[in-house]
Amino acid sequence: MTRPITAGVDASQESLAGLAWAAREAVRRDLPLRVVHAWHIQPQEVLEAGIEGDADSQAEWVHSAVTEAVRTVTEQHPDLDVTTDVVEGPVVDTLVAAAAGAELLVLGSRGHGRIAGFLLGSVGQQVIAAAARPVVLVRAGAQPSGEAAGREIVVGQQGDPEDGADALRLAFETAAARGATVRVVRAWTLPPVFAYSPGSLKLADEAGGLEPYEKRALADAVRPWRERFPRVPVEEHVEMGSAAQVLLSVAGTAQLMVVGRRTRRTAVGARIGSVAHGMLHHADCPVAVVPHT
Repeated sequence: MTRPITAGVDASQESLAGLAWAAREAVRRDLPLRVVHAWHIQPQEVLEAGIEGDADSQAEWVHSAVTEAVRTVTEQHPDLDVTTDVVEGPVVDTLVAAAAGAELLVLGSRGHGRIAGFLLGSVGQQVIAAAARPVVLVRAGAQPSGEAAGREIVVGQQGDPEDGADALRLAFETAAARGATVRVVRAWTLPPVFAYSPGSLKLADEAGGLEPYEKRALADAVRPWRERFPRVPVEEHVEMGSAAQVLLSVAGTAQLMVVGRRTRRTAVGARIGSVAHGMLHHADCPVAVVPHT
């Protein structure tokens, strides 16, 4: 089954930037584009002037706004296969369900559409935390020039090779579609006395120290993706520091930042993780958050 690139829209400038990014990515990957809008009836006092408060009037405005957004995309990409779904219901649940059948779910990073825009930071974070597929957040004002040749797909890798496999897959697939370089980043810090097991310390000693050990671990993680995508240039980047700090230090060269998040739930519910949280708040480029177990 072919999975579409799916864009969540709410007529805000943020969501329109996400829609434009999703359309370009769908064209690159030769995939269909699905446009989803979730909404619910709003009382008159929260609506802007010129929008009536009854259900029919709100529904008409919503369909008109979505149609206009899609018209712009189809004019720019006349051969793109585009479908639209306007769903009345809970926003987070609707977007999470849309993500389940998508190659990527693309959202604006913030939003405040005229009818209770849903791409506010808190809602976006809820969707990211619950989605079973990768979610890309795009800031308003993101320009295609940021995707120009010479700018990289940056992806974070931590732990064992299997821990970051899904994020690496997305990074390499995106780079292959764009003719871009992948920069794979692995950050490391000096461990507390009891943080490394005797076995880990033995491996680090055999590698000649902690930094060579981290470089070897990164090379092992990247090797199968180099073999699968032999035409994609790769830069392996190992640096001492926190993962968020190191990734942000190279974000200026990125046309897309790819980070993973663990899918396990905590006592307070699903979390997006500190690294993804930092990228979403501080990286200027689009950020893809990829769930993994």
